[in-house]
Amino acid sequence: MFIGENLTNLRLMHGYSRKQLSDMLNVTEQAVWQYENHYTSPKMTVVNDLKAIFNVKSKYFYKKDVLDRYFEADNIPVMNIAYRSKVINTISKTQAETKHMEFLDSFINYVTAKLTYPTQKIIQLRNKIIEYLNTVNTEDRKTLINHVALFARQELGLHEDTNDNLMFLIEKSGVFIFEKAIDNEIDAYSLWTNQDRPFIILGELKRSSVRRNFDIAHELGHLLLHYRVEFTSLDRKEHKEIEKEANQFASAFLLPEESFFGDMQTVIHETNPDAYIDLKTKWKTSLQVLGYRAENLGVLDAKSHRNFYAALHRKGYLKREPLDETLPLQKPQKMKSIIDLVAQKGIIDMRKMLENDWMVEIDFFHRITGIDLNFFNQYIDSKQDFNIFSVTDLSTGIGD
Repeated sequence: MFIGENLTNLRLMHGYSRKQLSDMLNVTEQAVWQYENHYTSPKMTVVNDLKAIFNVKSKYFYKKDVLDRYFEADNIPVMNIAYRSKVINTISKTQAETKHMEFLDSFINYVTAKLTYPTQKIIQLRNKIIEYLNTVNTEDRKTLINHVALFARQELGLHEDTNDNLMFLIEKSGVFIFEKAIDNEIDAYSLWTNQDRPFIILGELKRSSVRRNFDIAHELGHLLLHYRVEFTSLDRKEHKEIEKEANQFASAFLLPEESFFGDMQTVIHETNPDAYIDLKTKWKTSLQVLGYRAENLGVLDAKSHRNFYAALHRKGYLKREPLDETLPLQKPQKMKSIIDLVAQKGIIDMRKMLENDWMVEIDFFHRITGIDLNFFNQYIDSKQDFNIFSVTDLSTGIGD
C-alpha cells in the first residue's frame, strides 16, 4: 500500500506546496492531497515521476521511511532554530528546514549507531557558559559576551593569532556542520536537538571564506549564548537584539582583544579599508568585521568608523572584497570522516544502505548532507579484480 506520510515528508523537505508538486506531476492538487492522506494510491507512472523528483527508489513509497525508523520523534525543536537571516522566516521555509534537519539527524543516527563518543566538549563548554552567565552579577551584557567569546576560543583550542583551524576545531568539539543551498535570504542557521546534538547549517555556498568564518562564529554564538531560546516567538526588536549579540560574540571570538589590539597599532591609515589587507590575510575575517571590531574596542571612534564604512561602500567592498577569490574556503570534514570510518571498517555497506535501508539514490544523500557526489561514489564503484598472478610468477621454471 502506498504510504502517504513518506510523500509528505519528502515534499516538505524540498519546500514544495501540494500545488507545486501537482504541477510537476500533471495531476490536480486534490490528487496529491489524496495520495498523502490514504484516500487513493497514485498510478505507477506517477510513482515513477515521484521517484525521479525526489531521488528515491519506487519501494520508498511502500515501506516505512527513514524518519519512521531512524528519527527520534520531536527531536528537532522548531522554535529553537536560530536563523541568520535578513528577514523573519515564513512558516513554509521553517517547515522545510525542520524536515531537512529530521532527515539529517536520521542519517547521523544511522551511520553512528555502532560508534561511541565521550562527552562532547561543546556540551561541557555550553554548560560552563550558562552557569557563568547565570551567576555573574552585572548588567553589562556586552562585557559578558566578550568574556564568553574569549573563553570559548581558549576552550576550543584556537591559537592566539590565527583562525586557520576554525571549522575543524568546532567540528571536533562535537558540532555537526553541513552545507546546504538554502536561499538568498538565509546565510546560515543552527540549533540544539532535544538530545543535545548541535548543528550548524551553512547556506549560500558561493560565500567567501571570510564571510563563511563569520557565519560559523555567529552560529556558535547562538549555540552557546541562546540555548533553548524560542526564536519563533521573538518579535522583530527581540530578534534584532539576539542577532546583535551573536555578531558581538563572533567578532570577539574571531578577533581576540589583546592580539587584535596589538595588530591595530600597525595600521597607519585607520579609515582606509586597504590598510587592513594584511590583517584580513592573518585572521581570515572580512574588512567590514575588522572595522567593526576596531570600533568595538575603541580603536576607531564613531566618526572614524563611519568614514571607514563609507570607504568600504565607495570601493564596492560591501559586495566583494580584495582576497575574497583567493583565500581558501574551509569545508566541513567531520561527517565525511565518520562515513569513511564506518565504510572502511565494514560497519556499513553503502550499497545496502542505498538499496535496502534508505531506499534512495545517491543524489538523495548529497541533497541532505551537502557532501559531493564523488565522495559517495567511491564506495559504490567497486573495482573488479580477477586476482591474476604476475606474468613473472607464472612463467617461473617454464621452458627450462
